[in-house]
Order: sequence, then structure tokens, then C-alpha cells
Amino acid sequence: MNTVEFQHVTKNRKDFSIDNLSFTIPKGYITGFIGPNGSGKTTTIQMMMDIIQIDKGDISVFGESHKDHQIKQKIGFVYDELYMYEDFTINNMKSFIAPIYENWNEELYQKYVNIFELPVRKKIKKFSKGMKMKTSLLFALSHEPEFIVMDEPTSGLDPIFRRELLDLLQDLMVNENQTIFLSTHITNDLDRIADYIVFIYKGKILFHKSMDEIRDIFHVVKGAKNMIDEDTKGLFTGLQITDIGFQGLYEGNPTIFETYEDEVVVEKATLEDIMFLMTRKEE
Repeated sequence: MNTVEFQHVTKNRKDFSIDNLSFTIPKGYITGFIGPNGSGKTTTIQMMMDIIQIDKGDISVFGESHKDHQIKQKIGFVYDELYMYEDFTINNMKSFIAPIYENWNEELYQKYVNIFELPVRKKIKKFSKGMKMKTSLLFALSHEPEFIVMDEPTSGLDPIFRRELLDLLQDLMVNENQTIFLSTHITNDLDRIADYIVFIYKGKILFHKSMDEIRDIFHVVKGAKNMIDEDTKGLFTGLQITDIGFQGLYEGNPTIFETYEDEVVVEKATLEDIMFLMTRKEE
């Protein structure tokens, strides 16, 4: 079962287009949404949240139209920027936000205030970027959402809290059966915790696969520059050639390189390898 379904969604903006976007976000898993900055990640999230209108296609959330106001009760949304009055404190914000949600959990709210070590009486304008992100998380999680949407949540966080956040998300997914959609360009985070990956580039989906499948089929092959000619170029989904040698992204069974084992090195590809080499191919 899917929490979200995009079907042939198109959006034309002045300087950018999302074209015929179709993908799903499966229920009860962590789906990573990757792509270089400017690929359409934030636009896609804003369409899903009905912040901007779609031109064509359909988006369903929990089996209902994404425009259904009631479904927002089940969603926790974390932006990379905190859209709150700078002169407010966390306590001021709570008095506005808590009454909106039918499932507001005060005990959970207090728990996250303590975990995130947030000063509830300090003005938000005096917060660091990391504190603002923690505040956004605090309000997103305190009404026990079934679906958590995060746009670049780990940018600006120190490495220790970043790791704690990823552990927390994994715990929510496993123990609370919450669905998490995590948009980021820091792919190392997703190598650790994601179950599925949606890769968008220049407004188009390059692939939508499970992490198990990605680990099985994608490999980086490295060797001498003179091994690349018109025939061997076609083997690779993405390729970088330098004066020192080449590295290529191979999609499929890597045993075909066994006859060249003295001349090439074959490694499992990380998401960063895949993103870097695939976008080179596209260019």
C-alpha cells in the first residue's frame, strides 16, 4: 500500500518544468528523495502539500486528493527554513499550533523539547540554524503524524545531532509504523536509513528503486583511460574520464568484468557515486 501516489504530474514554472512525474511513497518505510540542488525536489514537495498548484496529473495522499484539507492532520512537515515569527518564542508558537491538531500530544511535545534541548522562552530570531531545524521537527512530530515529510532536514545540523535525528527517524518508522519522505542532497544519510530512493534530475525521475535493488545492481568500475572507446562507453550508465583513468557507473551483473580483474577495480556504488555519475551521463 502507498501513502502517496504521483500520476503524470506536470508543472511549468518560469525557469523550470516538472514533466510527467509518476512515483509512489510506500506506507511504513523511509523513502529518500535525491537529486542535485535545482532538480525539482522542493517544487515536488510543495505540489504534494498543495502549496503550489499542479498543471496536470493527479496526486493522492492516504488514498484521497492531496487537496483534501483533513489529510493535513496526518502529516508532519519539516522545511529547511523555519517559517515562524522571529519575535515569537517556542511557547508562543505552541499556543498557535497545538489547537490546529486534533491529535496534539503534550507529553510527546515535552519529551522532544527535552531531547532537542530547546529553550522555550527564547526568541526564535536568536536561534542558530540547527535550533530552528529542531524547532521545526518539534512541531512536526508532536501531533503524532502518520506521514512525515522533510525538506533538507539535516542541513545546518552538527554531525552528532544529525546521527541522532536519523536514529530517531528509523525508530519512528520501525516502532510507530510512520511513513517518512526525506528530501536531501546529503546522500550519506540515506545510505544508512532509507528503504527506497526516488532520484529526480532536471524535473524528471531517473529512477525509483529499493535500496536492496540499488546495492545489488549498481557498481563503480575504475580502470585505465585507454580502456574506454566507443564500444566500452556504452556499457556505463554514467562515466567520468580524467588524465589518470576512468570511473564508470555500471548497472547490472558485474561478473562481466571478471576477465579484466587485473585491469579494473569493481566496487559497490554509494548513492553519491550514482548521483554524481548519472548526472554526468545526462549532461
